[in-house]
Amino acid sequence: MRNPLPRVAAIHDICGYGRCSLTVVIPILSTMGFEVCPLPTAVLSTHTLFPNFTILDLTNELPKIINHWKELNISFDAIYSGFLGSARQAGMVRDFLRDFSHPETVVVVDPVMADHGKLYPTMPPEMVGEMKRLSAAAKVITPNLTEAAFMLGRETPASITEAETKDWLKALTDLGPEMAVITSAPVVTRPGKSTVVAYDRVDKRFWLTERIHVPTSYHGTGDIFASVLTGSLLQGDSLPVAMDRSAQFVATVIRTTFGYREEELGHHEVLLERAMGTLTAPVKNTAYELMS
Repeated sequence: MRNPLPRVAAIHDICGYGRCSLTVVIPILSTMGFEVCPLPTAVLSTHTLFPNFTILDLTNELPKIINHWKELNISFDAIYSGFLGSARQAGMVRDFLRDFSHPETVVVVDPVMADHGKLYPTMPPEMVGEMKRLSAAAKVITPNLTEAAFMLGRETPASITEAETKDWLKALTDLGPEMAVITSAPVVTRPGKSTVVAYDRVDKRFWLTERIHVPTSYHGTGDIFASVLTGSLLQGDSLPVAMDRSAQFVATVIRTTFGYREEELGHHEVLLERAMGTLTAPVKNTAYELMS
């Protein structure tokens, strides 16, 4: 029997405080009209930018949850993975994709492991190879520039040309996924802009979208971007429309937050809830470009 709502398996950690991972994935995809089934990889007191955070690795629990889902014969229209609690989990997620996906399943892997030129504190070096292998099983991957650099064995550049982004994107799809999106590409010829680039190796087209850069940084915006991208693709949007909608929503969330004084916020997190209503708006005023 067909699901009344399209169903998404969300394989991420959950943070008690700090808007990221499942605390943004679930409300975003629910607002977009999907049933979200969380498969938690770890439980953290806060995200990893806070000092003295605690983490509970759920590696040993994942097989129990997955086996129960198999017993229930649960099916999914999309599978979306992000932060993993251990390198061992990557193999478990690969097996999950094999067992629960079919040709029409939207499979998105966000290889969450690094930013600003270095791995996150919970990530062992072997996570890089594991994320590469996991990405090979995806339809779409959404690394930031640092994660793309680690996956390709390159240095993280301070800036990058459009020609270089095309080389990076093609190299990422050579790892196996059908589409690659780099969510933070400081393109030399586009100063003052936050740029997202993408490539579809099936039709061999490169895409770019940009927004005016806001001089700040908020944790969790990568999770927000990939969540909207997953929902948009599941709604039937094309790759450029999906990435443009995602970039627009992230920009809206950042601008909603940026106008407040730091002491008013009490923490350096986005005010996601203030912008959620825009996710139900029809597609309009798309700003993507075809890269020549």
